Parts: sequence; C-alpha cells; structure tokens
Amino acid sequence: KMADGAAEVARRIDPAREPGLSPEQRRFMEGVERAQRQRALQRRLRGRNALLGIGIGALVLGISPADGYTFYSVSQEGFLDELEQEAERARALA
Repeated sequence: KMADGAAEVARRIDPAREPGLSPEQRRFMEGVERAQRQRALQRRLRGRNALLGIGIGALVLGISPADGYTFYSVSQEGFLDELEQEAERARALA
C-alpha cells in the first residue's frame, strides 16, 4: 500500500531483465502472455466475424425485397393480356 491509502498498481515487468526470476518462472510468464495474446486475437476475430455477418445479412435483406417487389409488380401488371387484347382488336379491324 502507498502512503495515501491507494493500492499500488500492478507494474509490467520484462521477464528477460528481471534479476530474481528463475527459468521456470520466466517460461510460465511467457506462457501466460502467449495465452493472453491468443485470447485477444480471438476476441478481435469474433468482432470482425460478427460485423461481416451483419454486413452480409444486411446486403441480402436489402437486395431481396427489391427483387421480390420487382417480381411481384411484373406478375401483377398483366402486360401480356393487354398486348393480346390489342392484337385481337387489330385482327378484328383487318
């Protein structure tokens, strides 16, 4: 503890320069640091994968309704019926 009552903050040490560490303690610290780096990498990849999934989902949902509406509107237009009626009128006049 420090004089003003606040707890001392953990300080980062370099295992290669710390004089009082045994080789076993150095290996242990390196293993812990390697595991921490791996967890940080996994966390970062999870975030990227989530963003990629959301982006792909938004793209699919954004395009599909537009295509669906196009298919629906074309099927409802009945433009072939109108062309057929015009052809029948032309035959009747000829």
